[in-house]
Amino acid sequence: MTNLISEFIKLNICILTISSSRTLQNDKSGDVLEKKISEFGHSIFQRKIVKDNKIEIQKNIINWGNNNNIDVIITTGGTGLTGSDVTPEALEEIFEKTIDGFSTVFHQISFEKIKTSTIQSRATAGVYKNKFIFALPGSPSAVADGWDEILKYQLDSRHKPCNFVDIMPRLIED
Repeated sequence: MTNLISEFIKLNICILTISSSRTLQNDKSGDVLEKKISEFGHSIFQRKIVKDNKIEIQKNIINWGNNNNIDVIITTGGTGLTGSDVTPEALEEIFEKTIDGFSTVFHQISFEKIKTSTIQSRATAGVYKNKFIFALPGSPSAVADGWDEILKYQLDSRHKPCNFVDIMPRLIED
């Protein structure tokens, strides 16, 4: 019996920080994501910051969704409960499919670290235009947890028994 090992497939990933107070100079969560993604071997296709505004969030996701060179979009910020936190509403309006298990697993991981405070996060994920979109909270530790405990495995073509990379070509099936 041969052991089949998949080759690593380098993905083009966009990072969208959603915040009314962050700039590229003080975007710690975006920095954490960029560093972890790059060190893992994927490419940062583009990184942007937008204000907590549903239309601006959707405009950026739709533009990236229409770009065939982009594989994955990861957002950070805007997933809380305050009046300005609109990331889940913006994304869920355009998702073609939701990835409910992402939120469930994220909350399990988060509960181990911050206990019941995890219920204040509305981390979500879905598919839009054959791209995976993951919305993480705005804290650097939550971003690190999301990458280290979930995304680095699911965005690794070598991860078994299954991963998101394996099904990317099939996202366009009718």
